[in-house]
Amino acid sequence: MATEVCREKSNEIKAVPRLIDKINISGKIVTADAMSMQKDIIARIRETGGDFLIELQANQPSLRYGVEDRLKERTPVYSHTEWPELGYGRNENRTYRVFDGLDIIVDKEKWGGNMTIIAYESETVKKTSGVQTSEKRLYVSSLPTGTPALGSLVHNHWSLDFNLLQDRIKRKSAKAVRNLDSIQRRVHSVFSMCKGLRKKRSAKRKA
Repeated sequence: MATEVCREKSNEIKAVPRLIDKINISGKIVTADAMSMQKDIIARIRETGGDFLIELQANQPSLRYGVEDRLKERTPVYSHTEWPELGYGRNENRTYRVFDGLDIIVDKEKWGGNMTIIAYESETVKKTSGVQTSEKRLYVSSLPTGTPALGSLVHNHWSLDFNLLQDRIKRKSAKAVRNLDSIQRRVHSVFSMCKGLRKKRSAKRKA
């Protein structure tokens, strides 16, 4: 839809608002890495009528660690565990716990209002070696806690980087950035459609 080139990682914070201005995000959901968890970016998304889901990491230490500490004392609004997914040479279980951030985020006024918190946990077993690994991530969103697609939004955003190595591939020119970004998103769409077809065929066989 649009691309904004920034030559250094630190310039990404300035590039994101310019990118938002290039497209109509009203009624849309913006997903982003932790770098975009900035007051001005959140304000721009809210002002233009969009919603967001952004990973929460240590670049916002008071918010990140404050949320971590308070989650230990809170009960989620709901939690959801997906069926084990077999693919990419691994067996993965994913659990999402959703919390209302009203009493968890102390400085919510800074971020323009209340937010929903999603705690993501995964347990993965590699088929070839049997090695088990686990991962935990935190996400914040302007979407209400009852939004049914929160887990899918988290997984789809993570999948684009993990499976297509978005953040690891170096581009040498602005044209290469735009071309590769377009190709990656099309490939990701094809993967998603193929996965949906496999699930439908599997369900038919079971029926």
